[in-house]
Amino acid sequence: MSTPEQPYRSGFACLVGRPNAGKTTLTNALVGEKVGIVSNRPQTTRHAIRGVVHRPGGQLVLVDTPGLHKPKSLLGRRLNDVVRDTLSEVDVVVFCIPADQPVGTGDRFIARQLQEVTAPVVVVVTKTDAASKKQVAEQLVAASALVEAAEVVPVSAVAGDQVELLEDLLVGLLPEGPPLYPEEQTTDEDTDRQIAELIREAALEKVFQEVPHSLAVTVEELVRRPDPKREGAELVEVHALLHVERPTQKPMLLGKGGSVIKAIGTEARAGLEQLLGARVHLDLHVTVLGEWQDDPKKLNRLGY
Repeated sequence: MSTPEQPYRSGFACLVGRPNAGKTTLTNALVGEKVGIVSNRPQTTRHAIRGVVHRPGGQLVLVDTPGLHKPKSLLGRRLNDVVRDTLSEVDVVVFCIPADQPVGTGDRFIARQLQEVTAPVVVVVTKTDAASKKQVAEQLVAASALVEAAEVVPVSAVAGDQVELLEDLLVGLLPEGPPLYPEEQTTDEDTDRQIAELIREAALEKVFQEVPHSLAVTVEELVRRPDPKREGAELVEVHALLHVERPTQKPMLLGKGGSVIKAIGTEARAGLEQLLGARVHLDLHVTVLGEWQDDPKKLNRLGY
């Protein structure tokens, strides 16, 4: 616990960056377990996910936001609004810039948004394992020039390099205060949303072309009952819908003879059983919800 010389600190840190800058991977590495889905498709995160990092001297609540980008749809505009609302309420901002790609217009767009933020900004050069030492050094210089930063830190979430150092830095920038979440809690995502996100992650791995942006998942029913195969254990039945925007996308998700949807189910089930601590029976159906990304009513129904 904290000592008289070192008061206990707690607060919120928001991770921002262009899509696919490594924010969710970093969130998961800091928390020490998976709280957000990771995919190499941009715009994988669609909600502000909260992950809780427990340290002896403080508690850091990480808010992993969707990537800030120039929006092309109502969904895109709503995702940007989620980020802006979050930025106005946090104690420290973590600006993620990948080491393996040059600083671009997306990074400069975010740097401009951060000029209005009062919280200190820590710039994190992510994915250092994917870049040469020279690239990392150049990126640190380029990143420092973008914003007025309290700290600039190179990190590899995948290799675990400097993750602990970053945690210490972030906790040190938080206000003094008691813990905000109980010790055993690592996220405040509700179970239905976590289930939907794990299914969406499995689907993103299996489909290509234009489906990823058009895909949303909702959990229609969750039934817990005694497991007939294991005494005293629970079986969880999950009924979920995969929504796409166009009829042509439906066969891509189903696959020949249902092969793709079967593979999605197999992959998602492993993550769900870990999450729920029980055997899972997963029932997936694909449905067409026309042009939902631009329809306010449909976005509300899908939870965006």
